[in-house]
Amino acid sequence: MPVHNSDIKKILKDMADLLDIKGANEFRVRAYRNAARTLGQLSKNVEEMVREGEDLTRLEGIGEDLAGKIEEIVNTGTLEQLEELKRELNPEMVRMLEVASLGPRRVKKLYDALGINNLKDLKEAAQKKKIREIEGFGKKTEEKILTELQEMGEEKRTLLKEAEEVAEAFYSYLQKSEGIGQIEVAGSYRRRKETVGDLDILVSLAGKDNNRVMEHFVGYEDITEIISKGETKSSVRLKSGIQVDLRAVEKESFGAALLYFTGSKAHNIEVRKLALERGYKISEYGVFEGETQVAGETEEGVYQKLDMPWIPPQLRENQGEIKAARENSLPSLITWKDIQGDLHTHSTRTDGRNTIKEMVEAARKQGYSYMAVTEHSKRVRMVNGLDEKGLLEQIEEIKELNSTLEGFRVLAGIEVDILYDGSLDLEGEVLEKCDLVVASVHYNRNMSREAMTNRILKAVENPHVNIIAHPTGREINKRRGYPVDLEKVMTEAKGAGVFMELNGYPSRLDLKDTHCRMAKDLGVKISLGSDAHSTGGLTNMKYGIDQARRGWLEREDVLNTLSWKELKKILKKK
Repeated sequence: MPVHNSDIKKILKDMADLLDIKGANEFRVRAYRNAARTLGQLSKNVEEMVREGEDLTRLEGIGEDLAGKIEEIVNTGTLEQLEELKRELNPEMVRMLEVASLGPRRVKKLYDALGINNLKDLKEAAQKKKIREIEGFGKKTEEKILTELQEMGEEKRTLLKEAEEVAEAFYSYLQKSEGIGQIEVAGSYRRRKETVGDLDILVSLAGKDNNRVMEHFVGYEDITEIISKGETKSSVRLKSGIQVDLRAVEKESFGAALLYFTGSKAHNIEVRKLALERGYKISEYGVFEGETQVAGETEEGVYQKLDMPWIPPQLRENQGEIKAARENSLPSLITWKDIQGDLHTHSTRTDGRNTIKEMVEAARKQGYSYMAVTEHSKRVRMVNGLDEKGLLEQIEEIKELNSTLEGFRVLAGIEVDILYDGSLDLEGEVLEKCDLVVASVHYNRNMSREAMTNRILKAVENPHVNIIAHPTGREINKRRGYPVDLEKVMTEAKGAGVFMELNGYPSRLDLKDTHCRMAKDLGVKISLGSDAHSTGGLTNMKYGIDQARRGWLEREDVLNTLSWKELKKILKKK
């Protein structure tokens, strides 16, 4: 049974959470958290590394003990020590940590005071107003817990990055079947939505033996349930909980089926309307004129029959893409080749897993010509954020490093916190020595829309700020963004020469696609940042690019498609 990086990361994170709730040594807890973070940023497949005998202790934060535990997970699919903890503590307590207002200490406090060890009891206690009576909680915290529990009740979908691990493994498995020709993962996955529900896999048949294809499909070792099995469609559920649907079609229908199963539903409805206007009928089997199929083998052929160019899957949301296609005005969407550098990264100076030199080496391999090092500022105490002295030291370190590099520039930057009143966490005299200042909100998110908007606007007006990072503060499947009038912020940002970040971290992807479209319409350039905390994290850029493409962004809409020489001029204008 395949073990994905996300599976190992979850087990290590659950270990850290349960140990923390139990009150274990903080250094032990931190070791598990750091290891989970390292694997979350890793681009390599850990299972393959173990099978090939690679030394896991070479990974940042992985010692011999943790390497052994990771090997145990790869070989058995679980960790016995975690199972022992689950027998001692209700594993539902880990789910309680998904409530944003609760950390391990608060979960333990709830258990000690009221015996609460699951979400059901937590909700009941909050509704009965028992939680406010516990020292350190109060009425506001209790009400917030109830609100967050309600949000958690909403359907949670799989992060695109995690779905990608599953899809790529399944894709490789299906390639081994003799009866399969083309393979595509369709649906919201192909449209590169930030989260994915079910995985829809479409295949064309290389022969006529449908049964062989379906037998191969349901024989995948990661399957926990065969939901259905037919001649042209089968559905299974994997151990991760994801449902995978396989549909098999003839070669001459593959393009029409791919368009249909990629969606979105709203896009497909408009396509069908266009077909009817031209006297055609369109379905997943092709485009028909009467009983004769006139297109369907390729998507390009289907769109061409409707007098349109092929529309990139990321745009297929019925948000004006069909009108643009008919007018031959589809955007020339940004690609990774357009990106000249990364404008949001971290190193070991704060909570990163690699040194600046290691990050630079990885960035150069990506083909970049520059990279900004943007450590946290002192307000983020838990990761030893830099104070003024620390930032000045890092600026000097970067200057020395730049003197040894040819054809590459390290930008001395900082991710400075926007404080409650809108002021910045570091003094202006130090910030003006930076090549780049990224400003963000990390604390005191519980503000009114007006107050938060004014807080961020004050940072926009600050002469030292270049970029507003992860502008809504959301974390997908964990917390909604804070209330903020983004249109007002973006309008002021344009006038102030400030740019908005699209943060590529897979659980952030902040801005949303609709916000990217808003920025484009307002003429505000977007900064694409990986928010990498390791060399592997630099690949987060591809998820940011997916989001940018969904937001109709082109090369000229993105700040870091500029060369350092061009970028430097724009930053200095601020």
